[in-house]
Amino acid sequence: MRIPATLMRGGTSKCWLFDVDDVPESRGVLAEMLLEAFGSDDPRQLDGVGGATSVTSKAAIVGRSTEPGVDAEYLFAQVGIGAHVVDWGSNCGNCATAVALWAADRFGIRPAVPGGPTEVRMKNLNTGAILSARVASPGADEVAVPGVLGVGTAVDLAFESPAGSTTGSLWPTGREGETMTVDGRELLVTMIDAGAPAVFIDATSLGLSSVVSEAELAELVPFLRRVRAHAAVAMGIAPSVDAASDAVPKVGLVGEPADYVTSLGENVRGRDYDVSVRMLSMLAPHPTIGLTTAVAIAMAARASDSVLPVAIRDPRRDALVLGLLGGVLVTEVDEGPDGLRVLLRRAARPLAESSLYLRDRVPVLPAV
Repeated sequence: MRIPATLMRGGTSKCWLFDVDDVPESRGVLAEMLLEAFGSDDPRQLDGVGGATSVTSKAAIVGRSTEPGVDAEYLFAQVGIGAHVVDWGSNCGNCATAVALWAADRFGIRPAVPGGPTEVRMKNLNTGAILSARVASPGADEVAVPGVLGVGTAVDLAFESPAGSTTGSLWPTGREGETMTVDGRELLVTMIDAGAPAVFIDATSLGLSSVVSEAELAELVPFLRRVRAHAAVAMGIAPSVDAASDAVPKVGLVGEPADYVTSLGENVRGRDYDVSVRMLSMLAPHPTIGLTTAVAIAMAARASDSVLPVAIRDPRRDALVLGLLGGVLVTEVDEGPDGLRVLLRRAARPLAESSLYLRDRVPVLPAV
């Protein structure tokens, strides 16, 4: 049994993209198809095409949109690693970058000006979020992004009116900053829903440097998962700590800028960025940051009582530079036609056109 699929790099993620017409309509059957294709029951995903890390075990199901003013719609899947589960609860901006490049080619979306960029407007079906992408003409503008040794087609991504896409409120608890007690430890946190629900912890309230290394962050994973679970309850995402997922809210540390060395061995000076950010991706340190999380950071930075450093709260500045494990990322906030929007520059590149072989354990697949 074969399913056509395209492997893409979008930003700092690798995503398998599927045409909606080639996969099961049932969400449950679709999940079983992805778990089988990725080999997800094995934590190394050896018997499948999954990449065995949270940033390389992703998929998007893409189709044309019938909604006026929207070119494409996609359903994002975070596929389990060593677990028989697919999480549908969030969006992924990095994969959206890949979706934009793929959809422009697949659906024949043309630039307004020959040789110019192609505008692709997308709807994420998981959250209802609307994203606009400006895809550079092939070969015209290739760029690199922090955390990736390589270039791709430039894709400028804008999240339109990102507040409350999951919970219905920018501040689900009604507060911009607050104290949370987890396992007897008192933390200063900001819980926000913009792009994706996220909980940001003031690193100093844990007695930590704002520029902890990847190894130091990995040691904190069990505790940060507990913080995520408590935040999920406080934000109304999960009914109990035990019922909380490892997908949302996104969880990480924020703090004042300081000098550090990236995971690729590059020196970054504290004066070259605004806020230090260290995030988890599911159960491990994120090599950089999910774009939906970057959106949440950009929106939280505009609030006077959030846990982000006071130095970046200058209302005259629209750009915000994040210091990440993999390097620096620039975000911008401006006024779009429908309200605030957050803009980020990414890069995408097709890696393979494939036919994925499935065994007969996946039921009721559509006829090809």
